[in-house]
Amino acid sequence: MTTLTVTTVSRAKDDGPPGLTLADLYERHRLPLTHLAIALLGDRGDAEDAVHDVFVRLWHSHRGRTDMLESPLSYLRTAVVNNARSIMRRRKMARDHPPFFLPPAESAEEEALPRVHREVLIAVKELPERQREVLVLRYWADMSEADIAATTGISRGTVKSTSSRGLRSVARTLRERGQL
Repeated sequence: MTTLTVTTVSRAKDDGPPGLTLADLYERHRLPLTHLAIALLGDRGDAEDAVHDVFVRLWHSHRGRTDMLESPLSYLRTAVVNNARSIMRRRKMARDHPPFFLPPAESAEEEALPRVHREVLIAVKELPERQREVLVLRYWADMSEADIAATTGISRGTVKSTSSRGLRSVARTLRERGQL
């Protein structure tokens, strides 16, 4: 479960005007946060669950009072990334201990994508968790290095080096598979 320190009120420009209710935040940020979670998790249902869980926890922990948060959008992004991490850990556990009776099958979404896009997604999925997160936040969510650092809790320099290593790894994988 995500725990963040609540400090004085000082809002980022994307958070909107002060006095936004939890419903306002949900209406404004639900879709972008869901898209971020989809990019991290690759599954719409899990992504929606991750985002909804964040809003429910925010309601329970602060009784819907968003004025107690320094930057509601940063809080929400960080919580969604942390939820996605938890879901990925559960998935890894399930992969490590698969039931013996389920045959492997590709999803309809994977079959609908052009081959080269599937290869890129496969290469990104094979990256270590931090590299995958940084690349998704940078190139899919179009976040700045500073925002990625704040969201993931790593330094800006680590964001740069992790991004560089991740891109090199994806390119190497695609070259090995004859896609570049």
